[in-house]
Amino acid sequence: MSDTTSSELPNTAGEGPLSYAIFQLARAHRGHAAAMLRAMNLHPGQELLLMQLFDHDGRTQAELLERVGLDHSTVSKSLRRMQEAGLLTREPAPHDRRVMVVRLTDAGRALKEPIADMWRSLEEISVRDLTPDQVEVFTTCARIIEKAVRDRSRQSPVE
Repeated sequence: MSDTTSSELPNTAGEGPLSYAIFQLARAHRGHAAAMLRAMNLHPGQELLLMQLFDHDGRTQAELLERVGLDHSTVSKSLRRMQEAGLLTREPAPHDRRVMVVRLTDAGRALKEPIADMWRSLEEISVRDLTPDQVEVFTTCARIIEKAVRDRSRQSPVE
């Protein structure tokens, strides 16, 4: 098996070196975050849902779906697992029984600081060898690239 952290690109990736670098970065970052989340008995993506609820408990399932940018089935499955784990409750809204309102339990609220610590640690690891200016430039570029990819996806799903 080849070393995927090597600076040598596979020939085909030479057609998209930036995209290949983004893929490698995302995979490494997500892998490390996943290990940190496992220590809290969470799966990747569940922390994003919890973070939205930390900011505003009692969001609807549709609001969470919109805010985290994950697909419907992933959010539904994650919320079901989190409910089974005792981290949140889901109840029909009084105004419309088809709308599900999601609320944190005490166990869910107790994860606020551990999740904040995890993100702080992940940030420290990620920026360890970067200057503050490099962090700012990278963050700006990443947002521009994300917007371009999302805009393109909205225009034509796959090309």
